[in-house]
Amino acid sequence: MNPIILHIPHSSIHIPYKDGYLVDDSVLKLEMQRLTDWYTEDLYQGENTITVKANFSRIFCDVERFPNDQDEIMSTVGMGMIYEKTTEGLPLRKVTPLIRKTIYEKYYCVHHQRLVEAVESQLLINNKALILDCHSFPNIPHPNILYAEIARPDFSIGTCNFHTSQELIDLSIAFFEYNGFSISVNTPYSGTMVPMNYYLVDKRVQSIMLEINRKLYMEGTRKSENYSHIKSVINRYINLLQKCI
Repeated sequence: MNPIILHIPHSSIHIPYKDGYLVDDSVLKLEMQRLTDWYTEDLYQGENTITVKANFSRIFCDVERFPNDQDEIMSTVGMGMIYEKTTEGLPLRKVTPLIRKTIYEKYYCVHHQRLVEAVESQLLINNKALILDCHSFPNIPHPNILYAEIARPDFSIGTCNFHTSQELIDLSIAFFEYNGFSISVNTPYSGTMVPMNYYLVDKRVQSIMLEINRKLYMEGTRKSENYSHIKSVINRYINLLQKCI
């Protein structure tokens, strides 16, 4: 079986419940338009891969953030595990201890356990696992983002010194440049998802983040004419990754 795990954290627009929100549905809709990684559950597909997708919006709970705000740099702009500010820095949600506890236990931890189980299954079968952390990003950054001044390439990869081999990095850069795209490493986004059970402990677990500039495949919130081509490029990239593990 292919040991690649596709982690898709930000494609859902589902909000399970609205406790604590300070804004109306029109503001939530605008935030979703800006923050959702549109169509990534469809763009990222490969032969015999495992997909672990968050089935709720990042505006409800962002599973890519550290659960403790003191450990999460994005909490400085109100966008930690539970977003408390909008992309414009305005109040979005009042997070009580009960809301935080409930979301952490019933959504955040449940999602991460699914990812751990996927990794465990691949280690058992293949003695190795590769997580592809699947994202997209807007060509024009929203106001409430760190490092907004950084130029936006076509693709960006995020790495971890312990869990991302140089071979993975070199292959990724070569693949996208060969196909005519610009690509950056750890800018404007950095890092990649690794379950804490394995983080800095087990090098059999490899991970790399891929970010796609939405200008390549979207117009507004709809698929552009280039969508099928970009999906094909991503599919070929995922299949190529198997050679690195």
